[in-house]
Amino acid sequence: MDKEKNDQLKAAVKKALSDVIDPELGIDLVNLGLIYGLEIDDAGCCTVTMTLTTMGCPIGDLLDRAIQHAVKSVDGITDCKIMLTWEPAWTVDRMSKYAKIALGIHM
Repeated sequence: MDKEKNDQLKAAVKKALSDVIDPELGIDLVNLGLIYGLEIDDAGCCTVTMTLTTMGCPIGDLLDRAIQHAVKSVDGITDCKIMLTWEPAWTVDRMSKYAKIALGIHM
């Protein structure tokens, strides 16, 4: 897959992930800064590297299903793998300005 096509697919996946809302915070995963990276191989398998706000996050399974659905809804994506990482640790600094304002976090 050429770089331009790969970049287009990554942008489409990121847009799809912006529709996945963390039900506890009411903000999407992208604006929360939980998505650390996206890789798409030549077969169309997308690997999402991400974290959660806390290690004991009780909604991990719910988010997993929502992420799978969102990523696989993108034309050209054939599969989705989620790589959960705890490094670097998530902090509110990873949140977008929009998310911080929506949650009342002063910058």
